[in-house]
Amino acid sequence: MQKTLRQIKEFLLSERFKKYAKRFGFLVLGLFVLLLLACGALSIYFNQNKTEIIAKVNQKINENINGKFHVTDFHYKFLTGFPNFTLALNDVELKDNQWNSHKHTLLKAKEIEARLNMWSLIQKEINIHKIVINDAQINIYKAPNGYSNTNIFKPKKKKTANTAKPETSLDEIILDNVHVSIDNQLGHKLFDFAVTSLKSKVNYDDDNWTTDLFLKTKINSLAFNTVHGSFAKEKELEGHFDISYNDLKEKIDIRTKNLKIGDDAFDIVAFFNVGKGNSLFGINIETNILWRSASNLLSGNISKKLNQFDLKKPIEVNCDIKGDLNAEGDPKIVVQAIIKNNELTIPDGLFTNCSFKGIFTNNFKPKNGFNDANSAIVLTHFKAEYEKIPLTISQAVINNLEKPIATGFVNSDFDVSKLNGMANGKILHFESGHAKANLKFQFDIVDLYINKPRFTGDVDIDQTTFDYIPKNIHAEKTDVKLSFTEQALYIKKIAYKHKKNIIRIDGRIDNFLNLYYDAPEKMVVNWNIYCPNIDVKQFLGVLKKSAAEKRMAQKRTAKGNVNFTNQLKSVIEKCTAVINLKADKITYGSLTATNTTATLQMLDSKILLKNGNVQTSGGTIAFNGAVEPKGNYYIFSSTAQVNRVDIASFLKSFNNFGIQSFSPKNIRGRLSSNANVTGFMNSKGDLIVNSMRGKLNFNVNQGALLNFEPIMKVGKFAFPFRDVENITFSDLSGDLTLRGEQIDIHKLTISSSVLNFDIDGIYSFGRGTNLALTVPLRNSKNDAQLSTKEERKAVRERGIVLHLIAYDNEGKMKIKWGKRDKE
Repeated sequence: MQKTLRQIKEFLLSERFKKYAKRFGFLVLGLFVLLLLACGALSIYFNQNKTEIIAKVNQKINENINGKFHVTDFHYKFLTGFPNFTLALNDVELKDNQWNSHKHTLLKAKEIEARLNMWSLIQKEINIHKIVINDAQINIYKAPNGYSNTNIFKPKKKKTANTAKPETSLDEIILDNVHVSIDNQLGHKLFDFAVTSLKSKVNYDDDNWTTDLFLKTKINSLAFNTVHGSFAKEKELEGHFDISYNDLKEKIDIRTKNLKIGDDAFDIVAFFNVGKGNSLFGINIETNILWRSASNLLSGNISKKLNQFDLKKPIEVNCDIKGDLNAEGDPKIVVQAIIKNNELTIPDGLFTNCSFKGIFTNNFKPKNGFNDANSAIVLTHFKAEYEKIPLTISQAVINNLEKPIATGFVNSDFDVSKLNGMANGKILHFESGHAKANLKFQFDIVDLYINKPRFTGDVDIDQTTFDYIPKNIHAEKTDVKLSFTEQALYIKKIAYKHKKNIIRIDGRIDNFLNLYYDAPEKMVVNWNIYCPNIDVKQFLGVLKKSAAEKRMAQKRTAKGNVNFTNQLKSVIEKCTAVINLKADKITYGSLTATNTTATLQMLDSKILLKNGNVQTSGGTIAFNGAVEPKGNYYIFSSTAQVNRVDIASFLKSFNNFGIQSFSPKNIRGRLSSNANVTGFMNSKGDLIVNSMRGKLNFNVNQGALLNFEPIMKVGKFAFPFRDVENITFSDLSGDLTLRGEQIDIHKLTISSSVLNFDIDGIYSFGRGTNLALTVPLRNSKNDAQLSTKEERKAVRERGIVLHLIAYDNEGKMKIKWGKRDKE
């Protein structure tokens, strides 16, 4: 290596090298001097022929225009573009013949360099090979009537057979700091670019040409419809373009790869027809880009909507734009995107693990034009998790972006505990269970929020355990099968179990899809309920509104998106439920009823009972009634027909109706009664006896009164020798009016084995008892043997008759002689 370096050094220092170096230097110097002489000669030639050259340039330009070409000054640029002749045109203006009417100057440039072929120039011909435009404005204008200032250029003359190449072949174009505006008033389009640099070298093939063009510009406007705004507004664009022109087709084709628009790279293929009667164009764009970056490249009317959504990771996008530059309105736009394992944010929430193919088109129905009303977003093969709930949508369409409507099919298979994450102001809390849903959906999108979703299809929930929090209801291992149709919601199966309660439900809700959102108060839920076993008291809490519910109801507003859980609460509160009930066993405190049937209507936290029938205490009860929450109590009203129930068992079931003077063990027999009563129950479902009001009549067959203290007192006072501890009745009947704490006894007739007596007056559960007793003294032991009621009545008051008063004395029952009305 050192030997080689030494040899090179010796050669450079040798006389031989110095001799050749000197000759080469003289050659270079000679060439430079020759260049200076040639350029000087060109300058002298230009100065001597300036007038003629200027005239020929003007002539050449004016031969091809219908307008005015104005140049303030010409000068020759020394040494620039040698061996070509570089002519600089200063303060250039190009105007068409109708400039005075529209005021749009086609070209205004501070300087234009034109490089002319030297040989052609010597032959008195102007042949321009290169143009450099510096600090200029190019304004292409098309008026609403279709006139364009580009009409300044005269039609090209047809070639003759002997023509090989145009006299002027513009081989290179350079733009430096040029503002380009294409204002199409006819088609409402505006393309505006601040070109920092444009370089184009053109290769000709007869009248066809190709170029490799470099462009660096700022996009001020790329508006295919000025009403809707610009694409890629205020974005920097930089890249190389392969451009070709076919003269026969009058068509320009453009291709570019890795074109930078802002911070993103694009591959673009485009064509533009430039014939007089054909202005069709097409642009296809491919990129891998973030959602927001892509959205911000679109026109304002589209990006405003799309910016309400977001995807966390970049997506593969293909955008196809086709239209007519002279046509009014938007071009046809089709955007396709492929999303894989992404996160999709929508105004209503977040989809995770999201994959799908999306298509946007502004021409969903081909005959309806290119506009928002005919725009659609189509999603296919959608898979994601929403609030941890897996969703699969084979296809969904969001149609009409002016009033968007979404339709599609959704499938889901998940553990219902995942629903807890969707609760807003909790209504349901799920502990276990599994759900499957196969639904066709449709919903409006209002201000980009989901509004009034409608579903048809099936939902199956198996073995779910949950709490309905507003009513403090706990359900265990419940099965639910729902079928949504256009006509009704069918509840095919609900199997509910909680504590001692077992309920099986099926039913339907007619016109469910229309009434759920718009008129829940008109919704009628028809239930068929079968209960092998049910405890009524445990269900009274269903009626009561919690304080939290009331607060939430007060906070609700009419505006904004309707939250799903709030809407569900509203429907539950407002709808009417009609229940056909059949129960094998019903318990109400101590009362046990079997073979129960009834129709229940639940309306706004109120239960109406119709056509009720139960078997209890060895007899039957037919009833109608209503139960409604009021404050911390429940108000009830009831009409009932009691037929031959065991009176002791019946009274025991209702805590003896609060009567303290005797207990169920004091009486036996079969009770029949008609009642029309209202009153209150406490939060546990127990009757508040002194709240009852209404009318009651009754009679007891095969009755007996055992060890009843008030009668025993009367008996000891008046009939010390009769068995008043074990009294049997041939007649025990009464007609009563309930007034809360007091009972008006209009007539209480007792025909017994000890004596007969009639009672009327006031009986009080507290203070104020005042009863008049009419007691015939004759022994009535054998009256029951008389065959007819008339015979018994005829002998009833024979003999001595006592008139006694049973009254309240400081809380104790006292007996005295007299009549109540004479007291």
